[in-house]
Amino acid sequence: MSIQAKVTSIEALELFRSNLILFLNKARRAVDDVGDEVRRTRSWLQTDRRMFWEHEIRRRIKMLDQAQQELMTVRMSGHQEAVLVRQAAVHKAERGLRDAEERLRRVKQWNRDYDSVADPAVKRLEGLRQHLDLDLPKAVAFLANAQKALEAYSEEMPTAAPSLVPSRPADESAEAATPETPSA
Repeated sequence: MSIQAKVTSIEALELFRSNLILFLNKARRAVDDVGDEVRRTRSWLQTDRRMFWEHEIRRRIKMLDQAQQELMTVRMSGHQEAVLVRQAAVHKAERGLRDAEERLRRVKQWNRDYDSVADPAVKRLEGLRQHLDLDLPKAVAFLANAQKALEAYSEEMPTAAPSLVPSRPADESAEAATPETPSA
């Protein structure tokens, strides 16, 4: 049994092939962009964020020290209302310092865990990259060869295509030629 394909438009095959090439180029760029973003994020965590929060902790320690000094000065002066205001400033500075320390702890944790979280996704991405680099170019070449073969085949075919409708036996064709008369 032979397998037949019904090709209605060679141009549609060419359009599909050209769209596949466009998709291939866009997909490669997207995979490259994602890989670059993973590397940039790793670098951002390891350098930028870590340095930022270490600097922020030092700055907030200075703010806490200053707030505590101002509280001590106000306590010595004996102004009860000013003491309450300075105590609130000390509490606020302490909360800010704790927040910065917590954020630095999270950055360090992400530095430790980043590769174990990102690597499975990066490996799947590399599988896609391999598919884009190996399999899809073969598909594009196959489509180009199929298009050439179909074009060559269509050039060899006679211009008047035989009818695809099977012919009727002689006795049926005679019946079909005479109109039926309604019965009374």
